[in-house]
Amino acid sequence: MPVLRSIRERFASERPLAGIRIGACLHVTAETAVLVRTLEAAGASVALCSANPLSTQDDVVAALGPVAFAQAGEAAPQLEPVLATEPQVTLDDGADLAVAMLDAEGLIGGTEETTSGLVGLRAIERSGRLKFPILAVNEAASERAFNDRFGTGQSALDGILRATNLLLAGQSLVVLGYGTTGRGIALRARGAGATVIVCEVDPMRALEARMEGFDVLPALDAAERGDVFVTVTGNRDVLRREHFERMKDGAILANAGHFDVEISLPDLGDACRKVLPLVDEYIVGERRLNLLARGRVVNLAAGEGHPAAVMDVSFAIHALSVEELVRRAGELPPGVHPVPEAIDREVARLKLASLGVEIDSLTDVQQDYLTSWQRP
Repeated sequence: MPVLRSIRERFASERPLAGIRIGACLHVTAETAVLVRTLEAAGASVALCSANPLSTQDDVVAALGPVAFAQAGEAAPQLEPVLATEPQVTLDDGADLAVAMLDAEGLIGGTEETTSGLVGLRAIERSGRLKFPILAVNEAASERAFNDRFGTGQSALDGILRATNLLLAGQSLVVLGYGTTGRGIALRARGAGATVIVCEVDPMRALEARMEGFDVLPALDAAERGDVFVTVTGNRDVLRREHFERMKDGAILANAGHFDVEISLPDLGDACRKVLPLVDEYIVGERRLNLLARGRVVNLAAGEGHPAAVMDVSFAIHALSVEELVRRAGELPPGVHPVPEAIDREVARLKLASLGVEIDSLTDVQQDYLTSWQRP
């Protein structure tokens, strides 16, 4: 993770977070441990719990020691010991910690990693209950490219293949949601030989999918054609009883969204048996439908999540966003804010440097031309 390493070296020298208490509710993986150590190098104390019990790596918890409160397979995030440290800054993957601290005092701000978390935080903001600033890491340009399109695009399919040993070539794969993440999944599934169908509710995204060569159908029509279904919308009940009743016998259902609500588990019913370690077969009418990883986010629950190269960029944005929040403490009003463009550019610069890639720079004449009303 060379980008975080370079940030850590600067942090260790400058100590911009000296004395700051940070609470984090993230996936507890080796990559997250690198982020924790980076923040500690900046002078912060960190308490960490897990945003997803199926992604927790117990060896990482052991390596981090007393700052980590997590265990693989636990029923819910261990928020209480993190809250007991009275965090001044929160790092979230799903907004659990920020929501738990809505009425807390002395909070400088927080960061949010997921679309689902931002949906909830913006609803809280509209209600007037959000009393501190949140930087929307999920919507940073470098995050959208690396984490969503390249990261989940690859790792979601990796989780599906690990769980099923399926050959994607020749399959009809339905992607429900064509945001940055859905686009990444669709592109990589097509590259593996699958026929890809996209379902959307947003006309602009649907048009984009069509112009990029994908079939675009309503979900009820796609239900009859799909062999594999992947939800990635950030919404609930995207696949439900009416869709299940139209699906082929043996269809595979996977969720790449943050929460396990995109596939309606109650609508699948109780007639279930485990056919593989991460595959549960449900009987719906005369159909056998195979749910992967209990509807949890499949790239983490059935795979190892994003490659470290992806999380290097994502966590670099978090680290620099925390530094920004602390530097501007008291300046940002309550609410959800975009990550400053300067952070995006710095992360991209550091990533290019780690790849040994050089780019051009503008001449003084070119810079003047772009900032002047004068034209030739």
